Amino acid sequence: MSLFFKIQNRDEDTSARTGIIHTAHGDIETPAFIPVGTIATVKTLSPLELKESGAQVVLGNTYHLYQQPGIEVIGAAGGLARFMSWDGPTVTDSGGFQIFSLSTTRKVSEEGVSFRSVYDGAMLKLTPESVLEIQRKIGADFIYALDECTPYPCEHSDVARAVALTSRWASRFIEAWKGTTELSDWFQAAILVVQGGVYEELRKESIEQLAELSPTGFAIGGLSVGEPQAEMIKITGYCCELLPDDKPRHLMGVGTPADMLYAIESGVDLFDCVMPTRNGRNGQAFTSNGIVNIRNAKYILDQEPLDTNCDCYTCRSFTRSYLHHLTVAGELLGLRLMSLHNIAYYLNLMKEARIAICEGRFILWKRHTEDAWREDT
Repeated sequence: MSLFFKIQNRDEDTSARTGIIHTAHGDIETPAFIPVGTIATVKTLSPLELKESGAQVVLGNTYHLYQQPGIEVIGAAGGLARFMSWDGPTVTDSGGFQIFSLSTTRKVSEEGVSFRSVYDGAMLKLTPESVLEIQRKIGADFIYALDECTPYPCEHSDVARAVALTSRWASRFIEAWKGTTELSDWFQAAILVVQGGVYEELRKESIEQLAELSPTGFAIGGLSVGEPQAEMIKITGYCCELLPDDKPRHLMGVGTPADMLYAIESGVDLFDCVMPTRNGRNGQAFTSNGIVNIRNAKYILDQEPLDTNCDCYTCRSFTRSYLHHLTVAGELLGLRLMSLHNIAYYLNLMKEARIAICEGRFILWKRHTEDAWREDT
């Protein structure tokens, strides 16, 4: 069954839209947040908990899965979803961001990128073709081309070089994608990654070059790498204006709830970020009334739920006082409960955004949501 995207509703006052992506493993209603399961697990949470929280799709990381547990292990299980007992679509990014952010030994060439493993120190090499082959074996529904992610700040000439290289890699990736068949019995959508830093003319160049390759969808990469929020919002909006309207758009690695609402307003369909689970493990919760740092002493005797407007298991069952105790004590249950709430909050925020767009009140809902975040928690 081929993946395809259909826009269902458009907001009259913004570029926000709702849609549906059909995959062999289920439909994805957009805009949607994708929980990050780097090495075939969303940290501390089970697939059942994700599903009950409203997750529609999960993301694994090619860079990490390639090294641990290895693609042979995942392939023997019948693909990533079956390996981790996830009943739904999966996404695997190319690992390009991890290569360029985690490794100080990387060497970029026309052929690909060489880097030293963070697991055992071995020298490894990835090319556009090998990244495709790895993701074919992993069996994800969405597979991403190798790209070069530049840091912020970065000289225009360096970003221009990376854009050109990313485009040439994308061409090789698409050629290999068209020239091979799935190792599994389902369609794998080819996603190309737009680069260009904070330079609009380079973003335009990247989009034009990638669009000529006619991929299944597009990802906006190279943001949330240290640039000011205003720059991220501006570039995201600019990219959405230029990207083909009829294909899904994934803003990679973003971000905070506020970032996502701005991006939805611009026309983004998909998001992924480690923030809800990472911040949860460090005692920070995203709530309908703003951020709660549960380690703060003011919560020691607080008998209220973490978020009075949330019906997740954490908020239905436990007080801020108890969550403060667990977090300060370093108990694993605290890490799980805080992460569970944050994931549920992100997923519910996407659901509310979809409803608001369908009902023609997205801007009003966005303003109300942002105003509530400013309340003193």
